[in-house]
Amino acid sequence: MPETIDPATTAILFFDLLNGHVKKDDPATQERYRPVIKNNVLLLNKSRACGVLVAYAAANHREDNRTTGQTIRDTNNKLEPIKPGIERHFIHADTWASQVIDEIAPTKNDFLIPKYRWSAFHQTYLDLILRTQKITNLIICGGSTDVGVASTAYSARDLDYNLIFAEDACTSHQMEGHHYFMQRVFPRMGRVRSTMQIIAMLS
Repeated sequence: MPETIDPATTAILFFDLLNGHVKKDDPATQERYRPVIKNNVLLLNKSRACGVLVAYAAANHREDNRTTGQTIRDTNNKLEPIKPGIERHFIHADTWASQVIDEIAPTKNDFLIPKYRWSAFHQTYLDLILRTQKITNLIICGGSTDVGVASTAYSARDLDYNLIFAEDACTSHQMEGHHYFMQRVFPRMGRVRSTMQIIAMLS
């Protein structure tokens, strides 16, 4: 029997697919995101057609960085050395960089989840809206796989959501981290599937 999920109890979360991350003037970034964007568009179109709840997690930091975490650590998310207390975010609220990319732009019926930390569940209304709408299955796509996607996945697992990871609709600055999580971590937390497999599950 084909593997299926019920669209009525399923949500899809597009994680940090924002201009500031995706639309950089950098050929390597553009090349890395090209197939990812295509797969996210396919997933969005199928989700809308099936009536799946559509949500977007989006970084929403203040320009003065007063909502930015300043924990002491060795590196930034790109594994570049940093000094304590000087981390800065470039994804500021109400800017072009903080907007969801046009290819998967939200509509008035979707849910935009502003976030201030890695996890899309941390002090946001994501869990509230999912439970209100009787959602039990959560499809996750976007980036970065080994940072925000992973943090969100850990939170979702602890809240007992059934997770589906869109392997080819996620990406990371460090692709070895992407592959490690998809192969070694996420299978323990949910189901890792390709875009076309997820589309088939929703059919």
